[in-house]
Amino acid sequence: MKRRIIRIDEEKCDGCGLCVTACHEGAIGLRDGKARLMREDYCDGLGDCIGECPQGAISFVEIETAGAPHAGNAPAASKVPADCGCGADGEPMAGGCPGSRVRILSGGAPRTATPSARMEGPGKVIPSDLEQWPVQLHLVPTRAPFYQNRELVVLSTCAPVASADVHWRFLRGRAVVVACPKLDRTDPYVEKLAAILRENAVTRVLVVRMTVPCCGGLSHIVRTAAALAGTGVPVEEIRVDLDGTVLGA
Repeated sequence: MKRRIIRIDEEKCDGCGLCVTACHEGAIGLRDGKARLMREDYCDGLGDCIGECPQGAISFVEIETAGAPHAGNAPAASKVPADCGCGADGEPMAGGCPGSRVRILSGGAPRTATPSARMEGPGKVIPSDLEQWPVQLHLVPTRAPFYQNRELVVLSTCAPVASADVHWRFLRGRAVVVACPKLDRTDPYVEKLAAILRENAVTRVLVVRMTVPCCGGLSHIVRTAAALAGTGVPVEEIRVDLDGTVLGA
């Protein structure tokens, strides 16, 4: 398969390092005073680094590859691949993907499991604030009644799992699309979101994303789409920490 990665022109690069901090995947580093793509398998092709390069030294190229960019999704030390850039305990090392670090939340104290809804029988324990279907960005239409005169929430796939507050805080009374900038096929996302903003009376866009660096790609996609749409709709970013705390912009 082919996928897009960045290329750095060493002659143009002045070693300022802005692309290193802009790269959410830890794919770029400085060596001998020049920026280098240290790990092609970490580059997600979103190009957050391009807009930060004052010398115009970064561009896109397509390469042949055996698979998708490194996902860093090994859940246990025994499953951490040797080339993932992580230590034996899953802790990312230099150049690795910080979003894949293994962590125990709530101080490591296990909680007593509660019966699942299936064990309790059919029904609903907590009411849902979702007012539309579908929700995945690949599947939603570009024009629909549920967008009209409403705010649009662009929600990372992990946020509603991390925070039990997502429904009442962000979904209630709003339209929603769900996307993952790291694992989805994101090539059509900018144009599709731009079409949604052009063709509907969306009043504001809320990007609800996790604090892990790779999730920052979602904000980049949305802001690029909003600029392409040219409607002037405001975009606000809200971050959710791994323990479910809503941190705001």
